[in-house]
Amino acid sequence: MRIIVCIKQVPGTNNVLLNPETGTMLRSSAKGKLNPFDLFAIEQALALRACFGGSVTALAMGPAQAENSLREALYMGADEAYLLCDRALIGSDVLATSHALSQAILRIGMPDLILCGKQTTDGDTAQVGPEIAEMLGIAHVANVTQIEAHSSGALHVTAALEGCDCKYRLEPPFLACMEKDANTPRLPSYRRKKEMEAQSVQLLPLSNLMDADPAHYGMQGSPTRVVRVFAPEHKETRRFLEGSAQAMAEAMLGILKEEKIV
Repeated sequence: MRIIVCIKQVPGTNNVLLNPETGTMLRSSAKGKLNPFDLFAIEQALALRACFGGSVTALAMGPAQAENSLREALYMGADEAYLLCDRALIGSDVLATSHALSQAILRIGMPDLILCGKQTTDGDTAQVGPEIAEMLGIAHVANVTQIEAHSSGALHVTAALEGCDCKYRLEPPFLACMEKDANTPRLPSYRRKKEMEAQSVQLLPLSNLMDADPAHYGMQGSPTRVVRVFAPEHKETRRFLEGSAQAMAEAMLGILKEEKIV
């Protein structure tokens, strides 16, 4: 079974600078880390490879420093890694990102299964995985908590939806977005790190994609427009209430009504 896991390097801190003109994140302003939700996707891919055989490919889109997250995937057990990296991709919104990743998957070769983390900690949209599947014309399931092998060659997929577990029987190829805590991700292995030191992360520039038109990527290919970016004002005020319990309760109620909380 050939599996591609889409991962992302996200900022490792909340203190991230923004471009005041475009409203986009300056990813070089903060140290990156592998998106925590993607760890569950990698672990699921490795478990399925142990069951069926085959290969696990890690794919990321981002700046050159995203190679660090791809190497973490290699040290966990992935067989190969690709980095979709091109200046034309800067500023891509969810739609442009999904298009870019779907094109990269076609360039690598359509797998039996595509796995993603449920969402990323920087965007929290949970839209990229399903949009990739729609662009590739394959089935997809979100909020996946378990994927089990079936004797027929199909896979039984369990998803947590609206407070209940839904079970699906799917034939490859399809895409699944793994839920948090779906499994226990393994730690990167030091032995594996030493074995994979010579393994290079393969770079995919825009020119290598089937659709290499820059107008479909980055700011040009993104219908989303950031109108304004600002930090919320932090106001800290204190009021001291005195008097009887009844008087303080009435005063508190008045304050809550004044602030339109009740």
